[in-house]
Amino acid sequence: MNAHLAMNIEAAQDEIVDEFSFFGDWSERYQYLIDLGRRLPAFPAEWQTEEHRLHGCQSQVWIVPGGDADRLEFKAVSDSSIVSGLIALALRVYSGRPASEILATVPRYVEGAGLKAHLSATRSNGLAALLDKIRQFATQAQAGTSFDFPDTT
Repeated sequence: MNAHLAMNIEAAQDEIVDEFSFFGDWSERYQYLIDLGRRLPAFPAEWQTEEHRLHGCQSQVWIVPGGDADRLEFKAVSDSSIVSGLIALALRVYSGRPASEILATVPRYVEGAGLKAHLSATRSNGLAALLDKIRQFATQAQAGTSFDFPDTT
């Protein structure tokens, strides 16, 4: 089990805010985002299809859900290093959680970490699209849809 899943969703958000508070300026925070993005798990090339592409982002972003209302997991990647970092943060907060918890959680880490004030309009819109998509998957799961990660063999 990942360490972030051992903590509740609010503690995961607090941890992100705390981490960003350690950096003195935004160049350090952007570098941290890039580093987080580089640590995303491998995302199979065959999943990078139009079906999984997130619309509303200037960068190319793909997201794939797995699980059901009891536990949803997300795998995602972007062709942008900063956007990949934003994905890593969103997955840290929302992946591996019940759909009801995902839907009940406001992404306060975005403002708390200073991301809202320092992201370009296009990146802010892309992050909003990502968070909306995660909520859509959670809504579908609550309605009875279950998701299987695509086969990569």
